[in-house]
Amino acid sequence: MGGGARELAGYLAALGGWVSALAAAVVPQWRQSSYAGDAIITAVGLHEGLWMSCAAQSTGQVQCRLHDSLLSLDVHIQTSRALMVISLLLGFFGIIVSVVGMKCTKVGEEDPVTKSRIAVAGGILFILSGLCTLAAVSLYATQVTYEFFRESTVPINARYEFGSALFIGWGAASLTLLGGSLLCCSCPTKERRGQQYYQQSQPSTAREYV
Repeated sequence: MGGGARELAGYLAALGGWVSALAAAVVPQWRQSSYAGDAIITAVGLHEGLWMSCAAQSTGQVQCRLHDSLLSLDVHIQTSRALMVISLLLGFFGIIVSVVGMKCTKVGEEDPVTKSRIAVAGGILFILSGLCTLAAVSLYATQVTYEFFRESTVPINARYEFGSALFIGWGAASLTLLGGSLLCCSCPTKERRGQQYYQQSQPSTAREYV
């Protein structure tokens, strides 16, 4: 795979990961009611996310309510919120920086080494974004797992388990890390830097002989 094709594939993968991370951050299905056990004790399915909680009735009606207070939330929710916001911001800047540094764009064509370094910077931003997404989703999943298996008087079919947003988040983190890694492969090697130096110095040498 050529350098330009590799950069484009990495950019598209990272962009898809960023969009998926945005979807995961918005949807309220970070955890949902568990239907494990012998009997279902309620006809209402509960879903909770970073920003709101929803109740879906068997008739298909869904009611959602935003979390009222930030400070009253559990620590893992606040931390996951912060990590997802940081991840989306890093990914947004990675999108802009990568476009400037990619070979298929016309910006900065006169200096290919600097252009490659800009692409690498965009890849690093994407990698940091993917790590933040991975940390947020894994932290929330760890808390859900702990609450599900800990000893409690709450019946097992009244507890919570993984929601679809967690799986979307893991997929988003994987795509973003993959895309950022491909963009980081644009780092100019010593041979390419030497060739550019030779090309820049060759005209001046010719003029000296003339």
